[in-house]
Amino acid sequence: MIRFVRGFLVVLLFSIFGVCSLILGFVFLPIGKIFIKHKNKRESFSRLIHKLWHFYTNLFVLLGLIKIKLNNFEQVSGKIIVSTHPTFIDIMILIGLYDNSLCLAKKELLDNIFLKNIIKNVYIPNNVDLEEFKKISTEALNDGYNIIIFPTGTRTIEGEDLKIHKGAAALQIASGADIVPLTIKCDYPFLQKGQPIYDASDRLITYTISQLNPIKLSDFDEDSEIKLRKAISEKIKFYFTH
Repeated sequence: MIRFVRGFLVVLLFSIFGVCSLILGFVFLPIGKIFIKHKNKRESFSRLIHKLWHFYTNLFVLLGLIKIKLNNFEQVSGKIIVSTHPTFIDIMILIGLYDNSLCLAKKELLDNIFLKNIIKNVYIPNNVDLEEFKKISTEALNDGYNIIIFPTGTRTIEGEDLKIHKGAAALQIASGADIVPLTIKCDYPFLQKGQPIYDASDRLITYTISQLNPIKLSDFDEDSEIKLRKAISEKIKFYFTH
């Protein structure tokens, strides 16, 4: 019975998220574009989504579905945040935690009716070419935004070999910004790849989010961009797996 109630609450929260995302994407953001000056649009929209997603993830906590444990957490600004990605709500948790943060979003989300207008108006889809991605992201970093990236590109399964994509390393080389690695660990396979959303266990599920030492460009002395990009990606993978 407990498992059924917890599963129902998760489905209910996702239903609420879907409805609110539609209203946000098709009502509030279009209206906001009319009244908010272009240069202030991203700041206003990103702050709004930060507050909404912080509230949304807190609903999971208040309903006793999950607990979020933070290790060495502190606010950062103008950093590239790279994170492991075990569960579906990781990005909502991270956007809710970090002020002034944008994310690199999967291009598939542009076909998602609930999220496509949010992605178009606020975040950076990963279907732009590498040079355009570096240009857009570097400008955002210089404006004090954090860029959140899941270097594995998709949700991962514990124990599988991680493939680290080059986007985070390429952005660090282009911008000079520090990379802040995070690990997210979940003590139950909740909202993981292949798991039904209603499988919420019969107990409190703990997310442990650990903020690790930053990766700086000065940590490396490689003599070519290709070698440097590979070395940065290997350093990210090391943090994720140790």
